[in-house]
Amino acid sequence: MNPTSSPALPGSSLHAERRRRELDRLTEGADGTVDVLVVGLGATGAGAALDAATRGLTVAAIDAHDLAFGTSRWSSKLIHGGLRYLASGQLDVAHESAVERGILMERTAPHLVRPQPFVLPLTPLVSRGQAALARAGFVAGDLLRVSARTSHGTLPRPRTLSAVETRHLAPALRPTGLRGGLLSWDGRLSDDARLVTAIARTAAAHGARILTRTRALELHPDGAVVRDETTGQELRIRARAVVNAAGVWAGGLVDDVRLRPSRGTHLVLRSEDLGRLSAGLHIPIPGETNRFVLVLPQGDGRVYVGLTDEPVDGDIPDVPDVPETDIGFLLDVLGSALDVTVRRADVVGAFAGLRPLLDTRGADGRTADISRKHAVLTSPDGVVTVVGGKLTTYRRMAQDAVDAAVAARGLTAGPCRTASVPLVGAARPKTLAGLDVPARLVHRYGSEAPAVHALGLTDPDLARPVVPGHPVTGAELLWAVRHEGALDVADLLDRRTRIGLVPQDRAAAEKAAHEALARTTA
Repeated sequence: MNPTSSPALPGSSLHAERRRRELDRLTEGADGTVDVLVVGLGATGAGAALDAATRGLTVAAIDAHDLAFGTSRWSSKLIHGGLRYLASGQLDVAHESAVERGILMERTAPHLVRPQPFVLPLTPLVSRGQAALARAGFVAGDLLRVSARTSHGTLPRPRTLSAVETRHLAPALRPTGLRGGLLSWDGRLSDDARLVTAIARTAAAHGARILTRTRALELHPDGAVVRDETTGQELRIRARAVVNAAGVWAGGLVDDVRLRPSRGTHLVLRSEDLGRLSAGLHIPIPGETNRFVLVLPQGDGRVYVGLTDEPVDGDIPDVPDVPETDIGFLLDVLGSALDVTVRRADVVGAFAGLRPLLDTRGADGRTADISRKHAVLTSPDGVVTVVGGKLTTYRRMAQDAVDAAVAARGLTAGPCRTASVPLVGAARPKTLAGLDVPARLVHRYGSEAPAVHALGLTDPDLARPVVPGHPVTGAELLWAVRHEGALDVADLLDRRTRIGLVPQDRAAAEKAAHEALARTTA
């Protein structure tokens, strides 16, 4: 392989051959019994694999589908500081969120999590009392930042904007009756699925076996019966401890785990439909005191608008449907603040994720009122299940789950180290700023951006965008096959890149995805 196109972290490359080899060794007994088996490779499961591996434990982590196949790829792409939880009196959750946000932004993933400005427009629908309450909330949020010891150089302090300043940042806002705005800052991910990929690859670099397309059929205190979804063969993985991090599917693997999933829906719009947005927007939901619709420009010609919070009953689908009622709700809230009309035909894509909320009796039926605090449950036979929480606090959820597994099974392990373990691609901001490659690649690949860029320099065909109007190149698809564990077209277009969020773009990119998969020579 060209040394200029190698991973930044030795041992972090995931690919089809490594998966086959490690699964064979595990199920044939060549690697013996691992200390910890993690089921689920969303953010929490990948985080648990990294946590356990960096404590000196041997680890296997499996998923029935792909990295970030479930809820972890359907988020708002934000790393929240906990303001909403502070407003509802959940002080511990708010502080935990602020601490974890600071860890990601300043230590473990500064290449993937950056400061994002948000404007809350003071429209005629926002009373002066509501504005004062929001302003106080943003000040309290800044105190959370201080308590979490996150620098104001990382996240600037909130401030009040004039009407002129507000429309300068968001020209699409309706000027009539606009009194100004409130500017605040939060953490913003370049891509939630890329965060999960980085966590899993970092775990692999520390010795964890990362096995996608490996479905858990039965969990036992000493391991699991699994099925290799690429061959259909049923196998057994032996482990001293088992962590169930299967998210909304966790209750199907362990009895007595009761969940109340909540659906969060987002719309995908073309950027030109909303004009030039220099900041995200918090648009208050009429009739609600502490809920907003988020408008978040992505920098790739798209804007995400979300999100809903609706209870979901019945069977859990692999990919949740987006009901028209959710789309209509989000468009109505947009229309309450914008001077441009966004029609149903302007919605070029939509996605929904299911939050794995713990069923807390006594709630009035609104999943929006269920606490986002996570829970770690240990079954009578010692299987540990982690549920609840949110993307921002994945690292702490993983830490608590591994702590419980170590205690339940009497394992010998070192202390948690993940608050100071940089994810693959991480580097100091000054180092990242000095890389002589497009900034967009740095924001997605960090210190590996030059290696990705080098693939395009050696082959001009790989340097071209795979879809007109979207920046992803063939080099990025090839990198995903060689180093990020992508096994098929869906892995490439729906998770390693987010081309697939717009069906029209996905269809146009399929040929390039097949070509990348055909280039199997590393």
